[in-house]
Amino acid sequence: MSAKERFLKYVTIDTQSEENSGTYPSTAKQKDLLCLLVEELKALGLSDAAMDEHGYVTATLEACGADADAPVMGLIAHVDTSPDMSGAGVKPRELMYNGGDIVLNQEQNIVMRASDFPVLEGFKGKHLIVTDGTTLLGGDDKAGIAEIMGLLELYAADGSIRHPKIRVAFTPDEEVGAGTDFFDVKKFGADFAYTVDGGVLGEIEYENFNAASVFVTVKGRNIHPGSAKNKMLNSLLIFQEFNSMLPPTEIPSATENYEGFYHLNELSGNVEQTGAHYILRDHDAGVFAARKQRVEKICDYLNDKYGSGTVKAEITDSYYNMKEKIQPHIHLVDNARKAMEACGVVPAVIPIRGGTDGARLSFEGLPCPNLCTGTANMHGRFEFTCSEDMQSIVSVLKELMSYYIHAPQK
Repeated sequence: MSAKERFLKYVTIDTQSEENSGTYPSTAKQKDLLCLLVEELKALGLSDAAMDEHGYVTATLEACGADADAPVMGLIAHVDTSPDMSGAGVKPRELMYNGGDIVLNQEQNIVMRASDFPVLEGFKGKHLIVTDGTTLLGGDDKAGIAEIMGLLELYAADGSIRHPKIRVAFTPDEEVGAGTDFFDVKKFGADFAYTVDGGVLGEIEYENFNAASVFVTVKGRNIHPGSAKNKMLNSLLIFQEFNSMLPPTEIPSATENYEGFYHLNELSGNVEQTGAHYILRDHDAGVFAARKQRVEKICDYLNDKYGSGTVKAEITDSYYNMKEKIQPHIHLVDNARKAMEACGVVPAVIPIRGGTDGARLSFEGLPCPNLCTGTANMHGRFEFTCSEDMQSIVSVLKELMSYYIHAPQK
């Protein structure tokens, strides 16, 4: 079965995760795909494949033709899809892209316009897998899963291919920032690893945002508007004041590359109380700290103006830039670049404007850069994955693993 065939099967299984669910995994339906993967791994000869009580699926492919002191390598991808858009009832279809707009759903007039998504230009002459525009696709990260499984199938079909011992992990809840909450790095037993959870073909990532989650609560005082003078405190208006004190150009739609942002993600409220959720992101640790301090200073100012306890911000760090943990093992990045070039792929080492399981794993002792999956426009109805690029990534992974059959590089 090709990586594409696996992918088309995986995306029809709803694995959307959920924030603040109180369970792990956050949704039981993620186990539908996880259980399937256990069976598929066993069918490929990874007899120890199993899912633990937290939903982590792990398996071992023993080395073939590798030195006894060769490193144990890990390959990791996540099964869940983003809460940002429904992952239920995904209807994937493959098309040849020859340029121009793509009509995803004629009845509902859902069109992926080339003018809105310049990335399409690079896919002319290739086959794209898209949705009907009513759901996301799930290329993030079911493409990564399919590519890892495609690699394992190559090894199963040809026992002469040399490779190191490989540990595989498929995780839940990456999209809600909890993908490694219970991941036991020591038990996993890999010396190094790669997440296969990136974007378009050629991307290699070992720098990511420092990330924090901010929950802002504004308490007001309601009273009949006819007698409200000098009595009412409208929490909605106070929140507007809070938000207006954040830099208006430091938002996702106005930033790129290494530029960080404040992102208002959720908002609900009334006169009596308003609640908002922001995410804060920055590659630079110092600027990241300054962003959190700005939020605290705004709260102090508004509390001084309207009364103590009017505005409260709960700030929780989510993950940190893995660059400092990867740089001592930069051969991981160099080898990924070399493997791509050997397979005719042009590598592009870029910063992640987000995070991956690999960021947290790197800080937990498992250096773990991120590799591309051939997917673009993630987390929304315009997500797509390129069929040819998926197969190229399988070839890149095969080449890359061949570089680890000898003693660990320093």
